[in-house]
Amino acid sequence: MSQHLTDAPSSAAAADDAERRDWWRDAVIYQVYPRSFADGNGDGMGDLPGVTARLPYLRDLGVDAVWLSPFYASPQADAGYDVADYRAVDPMFGTLTDADDLVRGAHGLGLRVIVDVVPNHCSDQHEWFKQALREGAGSPLRDRFHFRPGKGAHGELPPNDWESIFGGPAWTRTTDADGTPGEWYLHLFAPEQPDFNWDHPAVHDEFRSVLRFWLDLGVDGFRVDVAHGLVKAAGLPDIGHAEQLALLGTAAMPYFDQDGVHEIYRGWRRILDEYSGDRIAVAEAWTPTIERAALYLRPDELHQAFNFEYLTTPWDAAALRAVIDTSLSAMGSVGAPATWVLSNHDVTRHATRFANPPGLGTQLRTAGDRALGLRRARAATLLMLALPGSAYLYQGEELGLPDVTDLPDEVRQDPSFFRAAGQDGFRDGCRVPIPWSGDEAPYGFGPVAGGPSWLPQPAEWAGLSVAAQTGAADSTLEMYRTALRLRRQHPALGAGGDVTWLEAPEGVLAFRRDGGAGEPGFVCAVNLNGHPVTLPAPGSVMLTSGPDGQSDGQSGAAIGGDSSATSAIAADTAVWWSI
Repeated sequence: MSQHLTDAPSSAAAADDAERRDWWRDAVIYQVYPRSFADGNGDGMGDLPGVTARLPYLRDLGVDAVWLSPFYASPQADAGYDVADYRAVDPMFGTLTDADDLVRGAHGLGLRVIVDVVPNHCSDQHEWFKQALREGAGSPLRDRFHFRPGKGAHGELPPNDWESIFGGPAWTRTTDADGTPGEWYLHLFAPEQPDFNWDHPAVHDEFRSVLRFWLDLGVDGFRVDVAHGLVKAAGLPDIGHAEQLALLGTAAMPYFDQDGVHEIYRGWRRILDEYSGDRIAVAEAWTPTIERAALYLRPDELHQAFNFEYLTTPWDAAALRAVIDTSLSAMGSVGAPATWVLSNHDVTRHATRFANPPGLGTQLRTAGDRALGLRRARAATLLMLALPGSAYLYQGEELGLPDVTDLPDEVRQDPSFFRAAGQDGFRDGCRVPIPWSGDEAPYGFGPVAGGPSWLPQPAEWAGLSVAAQTGAADSTLEMYRTALRLRRQHPALGAGGDVTWLEAPEGVLAFRRDGGAGEPGFVCAVNLNGHPVTLPAPGSVMLTSGPDGQSDGQSGAAIGGDSSATSAIAADTAVWWSI
């Protein structure tokens, strides 16, 4: 049973805390997917005013920053990751004034704001690309993208064998003004998302200007979409085999993780350092190894990178220990904090992934064992929040939301779902609008009872809403609130301190973190077995993810040592102790 210890921090205290430097080294950052978070005007689509109205909820949850997925002007061919204007807010989300209000409102509550920047590609409705098409072959504007003549006797074949991550060729052929087939252009994602050519100086100039635009508005940083994709291998060489890269893959490819990206980010870091307030950039970089990801975080480059290897690790003690050790070692070698993440807008929610057998990938079609998945998800959360570094939460995970695996085909909007090959296209299941209150859809997502939502919500979500879980001691929401409060308060948690592994039975992870001279230490133990285990009790139980462990009330010694006090940990359960 989760334990409610103290009240939420005041706005003033949170604001004071937000002023400290290096805040990002142990920050808990909450991802808001704007179209699915809160609908302010009742049209069924989440928007910026809706987010602003819910900021006090995030403050009280105990997070440090909010990361917003794209809200820029876009035809929405890929949920806003096809940007037509990087300096404008799409009307479906509000106005630039609404964005300014959101940033100011967040800062007033002691929250920082991180926004997406999408530098690998834009929309085919971007003015640069539209003009390049109008002007035809030979236009200097085409050099800002990857236009190439086709192969074959009449140019009828794509320039190389690259495939789109959404399926099908990574090239689309244009039509010239006279109606004849023209050149091809590269798009690693949807055809509506042409890739920029980062060998062109105008592309560098444009994004330096875009960064400054949003920094001037007051944002605290950027999440860099496809950070590993900007530079392509010289000559755009064929891959030479049929095995292409999935959206969440880590194989070496000539269009990802090229060394040339690092000079780009050195330039971006200089811009970020021009501004006061410790502005940051976070890389979405799918790389072959954690060590390669660490290269993006050298002291003169970006600040953090998502730890996707951790996200994809199965519910297995040995595998988790290995990825934790590798992550801490690799990030420590460049002086960067490790990051930990379990869910985001591109993968099946971890409450559903852990409900299914391992090895099914990151986009699942089956609900699995809901009770098992939630039990493991809660334990995984306490493990993640106990590790040194920064943690990322995805909206709704604090409610224990599962993926919606039975959405009708006719309501799906993931572009890859409609293509014949490529990734499965089941990302809509983690993007269903979250429930806030009430007994019927849209559960407070919009202002009108029974109003619309852009994806349908399951009937059983009434019991998972924020209102339904608030004050319920055993709820997942209250567990998150307590865990985040303890993480902020306990001297052994957050960025500092090493992980010292402790002896524990097979299938159990146990580690200690020290709080410094004269400060209490901390122990986390996670039972990843399907049966209870009994351990020596190292101290006072602060929080558990499941039923309270049984203890004889004595303090005991560290796990692995001699102690007459014991603690029983239920199956798939995590426990925090203060020592």
